[in-house]
Amino acid sequence: MNSLKDSRLERRDAAHVRQARMVELMMQLAPREGYTLTALPDVRFLRSDRPLTSTPVLYEPGIVVVCQGRKRGFWADKVYLYDAQHYLAVSVPVPFTMETEASAAEPLLAIYLTVDLTVLAKLALEFDEVAGAKPAKPAGMVSTPMDDALSQTVVRFLEAMSSPVESRLLGPAIIREIYFRVLSGEQGASLRAALAGQGQFGKIAKAVRRIHAAFGEPLTVEQLASEAAMSIPTFHAHFRAVTDTSPMQYLKSVRLHQARLLMLRNEMTVAATCAEVGYLSSSQFSREFKRLFGRNPSDEVARLKSSFAIPQIKGRQIWVASH
Repeated sequence: MNSLKDSRLERRDAAHVRQARMVELMMQLAPREGYTLTALPDVRFLRSDRPLTSTPVLYEPGIVVVCQGRKRGFWADKVYLYDAQHYLAVSVPVPFTMETEASAAEPLLAIYLTVDLTVLAKLALEFDEVAGAKPAKPAGMVSTPMDDALSQTVVRFLEAMSSPVESRLLGPAIIREIYFRVLSGEQGASLRAALAGQGQFGKIAKAVRRIHAAFGEPLTVEQLASEAAMSIPTFHAHFRAVTDTSPMQYLKSVRLHQARLLMLRNEMTVAATCAEVGYLSSSQFSREFKRLFGRNPSDEVARLKSSFAIPQIKGRQIWVASH
């Protein structure tokens, strides 16, 4: 009995040591508030010295590991907690509301990994072939407790990222190990089922990717339903089951989030941004933008510029600037 208790204490102490090491490394890797780009294009570090309340976000497929601080995501009727004890994994982008706990004394420190879905799906398939596939309900987003294996991998990853040589030569291999730890974790079966792209979930996931690839085009529900080989009512029902919103509301959300990034990073005008993301009316664009973000476009961009250091990133990104 005592040996079992001692073992638990040792594991707890080891976890505290790893946690302290993560914070130490992240404070060095993200010395200033805002985003810090790294030698690896799909990896970013975030430091936030202030809390954020009820912020609309839309994540692209990725993994968020919080080393210090706390985030909560609110989607449908669920709360997704990701903090030093939990990580967030997203296989299908869904719009939700997020809030952050942070302070100057204990800043939020987080790792953002934009996943390569092709690599992740191949690894998920290989895992099921070797370990045996388990029936599970597909999940587009999960918040899962951090186990010892993953936390050890994250510490090694941060140590490698602290070295210019190791970050380039060892970093990609450790990222693949992080993928493995997530896919084999507590909710890994649900993620693997989502990545398999089978059944109705797979068809909707494909439609979601289509929207993200062509959000500036005049997409219609009829077109998306036809591409998914579903009737319009069936497509509506399954789309809402996966994203908790309708196809057109989802498209609108993607357009508005992308518009915010275009104005913030590329300093585009409202009129130019409106046309770029597929709106025909500037006044409609401004109304819907304010309805989602609570401010008109110019005020929201000014707020973000004053609150966060935003890196210039090539290509279309869905990670929202106000994490």
